[in-house]
Amino acid sequence: MSKQDPVTRAQAWALGLASVASFMVVLDLQVVATALTTIRRDLGASIGQLEWTINAYTLAFAVLLLTAAALGDRFGRRRVLTAGLGLFAAGSAACALAPGAAALLAARAVQGVGAAMVLPLALALLNAAVPAERRGWAMGIFGSVTALGVVVGPVLGGAITQGLAWPWIFWLNVPIGLVTIVLARRRLAESYGPPAALDLPGAALGTGAALGLVWGLVHGSSAGWASAETTGTLAAGVVLAVAFTAWELRARAPMLPMRLFAIRGFSAGNAAAFLASASVTGTVFFMAQFLQVAQGDDPLGAGLRLLPWGVAPFLIAPRAGRLADRIGERPLVVSGLALQAAGFAWIAAVASPGLAYPALLAPMVLSGAGIALSLPPVTRAVVGSVPPADIGKASGGFSMMRQLGGAFGVAILAAVFGASGGYASPAAFSAGFGPAIAAATGLALAGALAGLALHGRALAGRPAPARDTPAGPVSSPATTASTGS
Repeated sequence: MSKQDPVTRAQAWALGLASVASFMVVLDLQVVATALTTIRRDLGASIGQLEWTINAYTLAFAVLLLTAAALGDRFGRRRVLTAGLGLFAAGSAACALAPGAAALLAARAVQGVGAAMVLPLALALLNAAVPAERRGWAMGIFGSVTALGVVVGPVLGGAITQGLAWPWIFWLNVPIGLVTIVLARRRLAESYGPPAALDLPGAALGTGAALGLVWGLVHGSSAGWASAETTGTLAAGVVLAVAFTAWELRARAPMLPMRLFAIRGFSAGNAAAFLASASVTGTVFFMAQFLQVAQGDDPLGAGLRLLPWGVAPFLIAPRAGRLADRIGERPLVVSGLALQAAGFAWIAAVASPGLAYPALLAPMVLSGAGIALSLPPVTRAVVGSVPPADIGKASGGFSMMRQLGGAFGVAILAAVFGASGGYASPAAFSAGFGPAIAAATGLALAGALAGLALHGRALAGRPAPARDTPAGPVSSPATTASTGS
């Protein structure tokens, strides 16, 4: 196929439906950010419960990504994608109907399971439909649509929360999901990957380890760091993490082969991505609330004021990927995370009740530019450093580490916030917000140090991504989620 060949209807449908599915998954995390203050007030949610509105989603998403991809390879990618869309829509309806915080958290976990079934299978179906010579073009559009969800999500969430009510941010997913299911069944060809064994023990141990560690961090401030609940869950998380590592070392078909961590690009890139995602996701969690609780903005105003954060990655990220091809990953990852840290340190230093919004513009743009510079090359470093046969698991493992980083970031920053501040007044919130963002600064700096271990210049002859296992889209600030998307 030459560059002049027209895009076929099948390719156009695959690109459109994959982009819509990804947009919905990423948008859901972003619209929640500006609704957190209203949800806390309406449901009487504690800081720990607010954290779980994010972490229940990201943890379920993270630990099931690789299992969902393997299910798609075995039973059919379109079949698993449509099942995931249905589960996501059902979880969204349950969130909208939730009578209290506990029901909302359970529904968010259901959404996370659906999201884990949607995103990797949408990417795989797109990659199977588009030939190699058009894949860069298709992934560019896919990544731009995903990034658009990050940019418009806070504004849309604020507008819906203020103009209607916060449950409508979840009702929005239901018609989109149902229509996408119908179109996917009619317009997407079924595809399968190479048969692979399911690593169910690995998934169970990994889930338990992440849950134990995050639970302990989330409840440490309220239950006490020396309490039996906190020490017990943290210890259980550590034990399960060791058991997960031991199992993956001996499993015949591990979901995350431990031998990959012996590759410098894979291990250093994942460490940098984990820390960067922790820094960004935790900051977004608190920034949207800071604008409302400490600055007095309404949800729509907070969403509009977060726009500068998303615009820089939307404009810079595609160029950063091309620049990494010429100069290598390490300069961009280290400088990008250093800029991210500088922007967050600036915000932590100036944060106070009644702060004029223009004082936040420069640090937001600076940190957003840093995020945009670092994420495309760190993705390239991880996926480009492994043998072609391992690209699928490397890509899935990278996505998992980023999502887990987001969950840990929210938990760590909330623990710091709870030790210094609270929701009693704008001054009390600001007293905790500054130290929390300072902790995000430290996480970003740690990510920059991890980036120093990456290759210093572009390497020729790296393996190209396999046809059925793309590395995934470039992320913008809060893609945890996401996109943290």
